[in-house]
Amino acid sequence: MPVPAESGAMTAQPLTLDGITHSYGGGLAVDNVTLEVKGGELVALLGPSGCGKTTLLRIVAGFIQQSNGKVTIDGRPIDVLPPNRREIGIVFQNYALFPHMSVAENIAYGLAARGESREVQAQRVAEMLATVQMGKFADRKPKQLSGGQQQRVALARALAMRPRILLLDEPFAALDKNLRLDMQIEIKRLQRQFALTAIMVTHDQDEAMAIADRIAVMSQGRIEQLGTPVQIYDEPATLFVNSFIGSSNLLNGRIEAPVDGGYRVSLGNGAAWTVASRGRFEAGQPVIVSVRPEHMLLAAEPGDERFPVDLKFSLPIGGELIHDVTGADGASLKVALSRRPGMASGRSGPAFCGLAAHARPVLFPASQP
Repeated sequence: MPVPAESGAMTAQPLTLDGITHSYGGGLAVDNVTLEVKGGELVALLGPSGCGKTTLLRIVAGFIQQSNGKVTIDGRPIDVLPPNRREIGIVFQNYALFPHMSVAENIAYGLAARGESREVQAQRVAEMLATVQMGKFADRKPKQLSGGQQQRVALARALAMRPRILLLDEPFAALDKNLRLDMQIEIKRLQRQFALTAIMVTHDQDEAMAIADRIAVMSQGRIEQLGTPVQIYDEPATLFVNSFIGSSNLLNGRIEAPVDGGYRVSLGNGAAWTVASRGRFEAGQPVIVSVRPEHMLLAAEPGDERFPVDLKFSLPIGGELIHDVTGADGASLKVALSRRPGMASGRSGPAFCGLAAHARPVLFPASQP
């Protein structure tokens, strides 16, 4: 749910895409996409290269005319309006700052082009510089700024126009990893402060999970699933979404019988699990059981619903140890366990693998693409 706007924010306005289709090179870059972005909500368009997310963003901006469908802001169509009259702010991946202009001049550029008075320009520039904490850099040129500072200026320039919608095109792609978290927090802060309805395009799942209110996972021009980050991660609707978001272990299995709230599933490694599921499966149907690495456990002793594995090696990654194991059926699995301070690796050799108490495995038909 979008967080209520902070004091002084503009009125949030919803954005609706209704049946958007766009043909490109004999195929469909966007295939009948319908999406409602609530007022004050940030929705991330997430997917691999070529899935249609950037094309969809450019259609909203007015840089591309869709083949079918309509775009509305607060119920009013904007399809016939040129980009400069749609009241949409855009932050590009490369920031698109004018190198010969100062920071203040870059921020004022759109206001001047719109015919605002010098007094309004000066007032708005000062306000935006304070908002993005760049007041002391007003007279500097873009080449004198770091990547994070340039992005703040690009944000200030977009916000200075008081847009109804904010579009973010891969906003963190050009930043070093250590700057990304700071800028993710900054963008989320500003989006909430100004009650902006926003769409962000990204191929980075961590970025989408970090700052989006909802995520639209796209594939081949269509939205595979739309939901909150928690819903997308814990309850993937398709095998594509499951595999694209996070890391998963995929185990081959077969439905033995339905049980209360789910199914008893026999696995190819010889184990049998009871898996909760709202899906509809038949006895004997082959399935794929998806389990997140952090939902599995590793033990030295056998136990209920555990199966034998060969522990190959372990990698310390931050606060976790990632264990690489191989089951009796030859399947390679990853098990993520908390790492105690000072622990660099775990033992190797025979072990037993199973589900953690909090595990939520997901069932998919084996034939699902």
